[in-house]
Order: sequence, then C-alpha cells, then structure tokens
Amino acid sequence: MTTVDPAPPPPMRLRELVFGAACAAAVRAAVRLGVADALDDSPMTVDDLAAAVKTQPHTLRRLLRALSCQGVFTENPDGTFAHTEMSRLLREDDPHSLRYIALWCTEPWTWNVWPLLDEAVRSGRNVFEDVYDREFFTYLNESAPESAHVFNRAMTTSSEQSARDVALLLDLDDASSVVDIGGGQGHVLASLLEKHAHLHGTLLDLPGVVENADPRLREGGALAGRVEVVAGDCREDVPVRADVYIIKNVLEWDDDSTRRALANVRRAAEPGARVVVIENLVDDTPSMRFTTAMDLLLLLNVGGAKHTRQSMVDRLTDAGLVIDGIRPVNAYLHAFECTVPG
Repeated sequence: MTTVDPAPPPPMRLRELVFGAACAAAVRAAVRLGVADALDDSPMTVDDLAAAVKTQPHTLRRLLRALSCQGVFTENPDGTFAHTEMSRLLREDDPHSLRYIALWCTEPWTWNVWPLLDEAVRSGRNVFEDVYDREFFTYLNESAPESAHVFNRAMTTSSEQSARDVALLLDLDDASSVVDIGGGQGHVLASLLEKHAHLHGTLLDLPGVVENADPRLREGGALAGRVEVVAGDCREDVPVRADVYIIKNVLEWDDDSTRRALANVRRAAEPGARVVVIENLVDDTPSMRFTTAMDLLLLLNVGGAKHTRQSMVDRLTDAGLVIDGIRPVNAYLHAFECTVPG
C-alpha cells in the first residue's frame, strides 16, 4: 500500500520538486493509456487494469504507485487500485474533466522549451521560435496537428467549465446587449444568453476561430436568433457597440497588444458601458502554483504573461476605464468590473 509523508522536510521537498517532470509525465502516461477510463467505480487489480489498457502489469504498478503518492488514484491494503477525486478528472466522461488540460501542459514541445527557461528569463522573450524556427501557433497548425487538436480540446474544456462560473457571477438583468471579445468558440457568451433570455450577444474573434463557434450560436442553433458572429482582431478594431464588453483570458500578450485592444474597446463603447476583464492572477489567489506555472509557459511559447492584480489595474486605468470592483470568479479566475466614463 502506498503511503505518503504529508509534510516532508525541506531537503526531501526540494528533491520532489526537481523530479516534477516525472510527476507530469506520469499523469500524461495515465491519460494516454486510458487508465482512468478503464477504472470504474469498483477497485481493480493491477493485472485486470493492465489487461484493460494493454500494458505490462509490473510497469503499470510502478506508474500507479507514483501517481498514488500524489493523490492521483489510491492503493488499497489488498493491492487493488481505486479512483480518487483527482484521478476521476482524467476520465473522458467526467463533467469536470481535465484530461485535455493535462495533455496540453505536457505536449512534446513543452519538454523542449522548459530547459531553456533561464534563457527566456535572461532575454525576456519567448524561446519557442529559437527551437522550432517559427511562431508558436504557426508551428502547431502546420507541423503538429495532434498537438493543435489537444490545444483546441483543452481550450474548449476550460472555456465550457469557466463559462458556467462567469454566468453565475455576472448580473446582466439591466443590460440588453453583450459582446465577448476574443471569445473563442463562444461558450461564455452562450452561457450568458441561456441565462438571460432578453439579451442579445456578439462574438468577436479571429476568422479561423469563429468559424468553429459553438453550434448553439451558429445558423440553426438554439441561440442563433440573438447572436451576431463577427470575424476580427480586437487589436485592430472592435466594431461593436454593446452595454457590456467581456474580455476573458485575452490580455496575456505583449503590452502593446494589450494597450491597443483596450483602446479599441474604449473607443467603441459608449459612456456608462460596462467592461468586464477576466484573468488568471499570479498573486493574491489560491491558485498561484497553477497560474505562476502557466505564466512561465506563456513566456516560453509566445513571450506573454499572466497579470498581477496591480498590473491589471494599471492597464485598465491607463485605458481610461473606471474600476468598480474586483471579484473572484472561481479558484483561478478574477473579474475586473469596469465602467466607461462619460
């Protein structure tokens, strides 16, 4: 049976940290092998699990033992393995599944850029182009279709899950129109429109993104009669007037792009309009271990950055917006609620 020291001394904790790659690789292996999907509600022996996922029993036991130490699966006194709350999140059918997030954060390209983090910190720019000789998304779409598929599934999963939280947070009873800027496939917008039957919405994102918009928003969809889908780049223009502008997990690129996007929102919005910016923060949040890691990955692949509370306040204030409040959306997102002054 696997046992874990709940509070290892600093030397052992540091040893654990430098072996973090092994933990990430173990999670990835479990997902790719389908272990969580094969293990149902009843505990299973390693032999039965190995037969189900077509592996060697003795090496599968080693993988499960390593994961059980981290709380992903649990080993029973009789040697069988069972699900934990975390391992269930690796199942394809779990409503809160993090399967594709786990794959995305451990894609093959990540193992090639992480060792160059010191160079990214030294230079302040991404190192992905040094390794792959092309821009990140160009590489994904042209040379790594499987990774691009994983990225799209991961972003869809994340958007669907956070969309419900955003819809619960925002009170749009007094608004008649809302635009989701850089809204991807429109999951947040769809959730808001489903909650508020009086609301009309606009989805604005790049042409290649909105062409794959949520079926509810496309022609023939349940919400299509209350939606306009606009192809465009918010760094170039925001050609929409609305009562509420939502910008979620978009302002993570370079400062110039952020300034241009916010300036375009400010230019499009009428006095009194609301602007809600939703971002992960790298400080003053219970999810710092996650968000600071994502911040470093953004530096490596596109030269972007997650925000501190103050850096987001500074950018919104510089854009001429009045910040009315800052509220947590969930454990890893914060909403900056602003008003366009008269």
